[in-house]
Amino acid sequence: MPSHVRKGDMVYVRSGDSKGTVAEVLRVLPKDGKVVVKGVNVRTKHVKPNRMNQQGSVVRKEFPIDMSKVNPVVDGKPTRVRFKVAKDGTKTRVAAKGGKELASAVVGKK
Repeated sequence: MPSHVRKGDMVYVRSGDSKGTVAEVLRVLPKDGKVVVKGVNVRTKHVKPNRMNQQGSVVRKEFPIDMSKVNPVVDGKPTRVRFKVAKDGTKTRVAAKGGKELASAVVGKK
């Protein structure tokens, strides 16, 4: 099943502690059906000392949330996504409200 959000998209968080937040998608985890959104679901993780980091530390980082809890933002408003297939077989994401084509997110190499 194709994903309605991609890395780099601006999304609206629909539920949870960060409800109403508009932020950028940092990572998409399609196998788990989850996304990592900047500044959403931030947790504190205690890192044990090791050879690289002999001091140890406390790190705050974003953890994944379910993909169904976010919607892409088009013109400042959240919208659902439809997929349009062109005659040459390419598939594009289209906003359900207004029919505007969603910008392709820039995906860099790993």
